[in-house]
Amino acid sequence: MIAVVRASVPDLAIAAAVAAALLCVAYALGSRRGLKGLKQRLVALGDRLGADPLPRDPRRLEDALGHVEHATEHAAEAVAESSADAIRLRRVLDSLAQAVIVCDEHGELVFRNSRAITLMGSRHGDALAAQAVDELLATTSPGASEERTLELYGPPRRTLSVRTESIDNGQRTLGVIAVIEDVSERRQLEEVRRDFVANVSHELKTPMGALGLLAETLLAETEPEVSRRLAQRIHSEAFRISRIIDDLLDLSRIENEESPPREPVLVNLVMAEAAERVRSAAEQREVEIKLEEPSPPVAVLGDRRQLTSALYNLLENAVKFSYEGGVVEFTGIVDGNDVVIAVADKGLGIPTRDLERIFERFYRVDHGRSRSTGGTGLGLSIVRHVANSHSGSVHVDSREGEGSTFTLRLPLQGRGGP
Repeated sequence: MIAVVRASVPDLAIAAAVAAALLCVAYALGSRRGLKGLKQRLVALGDRLGADPLPRDPRRLEDALGHVEHATEHAAEAVAESSADAIRLRRVLDSLAQAVIVCDEHGELVFRNSRAITLMGSRHGDALAAQAVDELLATTSPGASEERTLELYGPPRRTLSVRTESIDNGQRTLGVIAVIEDVSERRQLEEVRRDFVANVSHELKTPMGALGLLAETLLAETEPEVSRRLAQRIHSEAFRISRIIDDLLDLSRIENEESPPREPVLVNLVMAEAAERVRSAAEQREVEIKLEEPSPPVAVLGDRRQLTSALYNLLENAVKFSYEGGVVEFTGIVDGNDVVIAVADKGLGIPTRDLERIFERFYRVDHGRSRSTGGTGLGLSIVRHVANSHSGSVHVDSREGEGSTFTLRLPLQGRGGP
């Protein structure tokens, strides 16, 4: 459409120039034959410009000129309308999330929307994408379509879906259009969903299998002491299954609540409650929890149950992965419009390679140690979702063998908060 509009303006200019030249020549000749030929040419020119044909041959030169003027006005309106349509089409294509590229029948680029201009930058990954798109545009045969998935390893890693299709007017090929869509997030969600199903199956199958074996052994056992130990193991595995199910329900509930109930929640009270809940586990490992609440007390808008659950999970992890006799520092301070709650330990720490994945469901840095301490692999996922649902964020700073510090940042009530 854009190419048609651009071609129409020169045609009008040429037609007007031809008409003026013919008029000058006819007047210069001053002959009836010249005037008659001029009238015929003007009528033909008006017809070519799209005017309605005259019911009869014009007897006067003015009639022929009027015919051309009418045709010129009609053509000018068509050009203006086509130009407006082209602008609207460009604006619509620029608003699309997909990149759109159009080539003519000779393979020459005639249009790219803003998304395509952004996508096909100068970076290495985008250069590979541009090369693949050019290949598809060149190889798409008339009346056919092609589709390809591109994996760009970044950083960041991205997945692009490219589809090309030949375009025509029913009589001949006009070119090829390519539509490029970034499906990275969709692909990632599919992978997370598959991993989640596999992990849930694995996490539940292990204790369920252990329960079956323990129960079978217990049925055949006659020694009271051995039976007692087996019963304790059965109780432990059952408790582990219960923890997994409870955490799954909590995570599902948090994810489904797009916006948690908003009420003033005293940060000092939530911190004290979370510390009290983990106190028993800390005493068993002889880990000291140093609690330092914000002073003066401050509040956030949110869900008290969710916030307590998030802080409890951070404290529980810190206690589990601290050395016996260690110290966990649990502090809250005001930083501008936010309250920053930190949980720091001097325990095992997290390897750098694992830092980006620790908030994934069921992801464990040390599988053996996590299971021996009763971890479900869902605690940090719960923390991340609670932070997001409260317009906050969670960050981790850790060195292997030196300990970890998890920082939860939440907007304060009445200070730019939700």
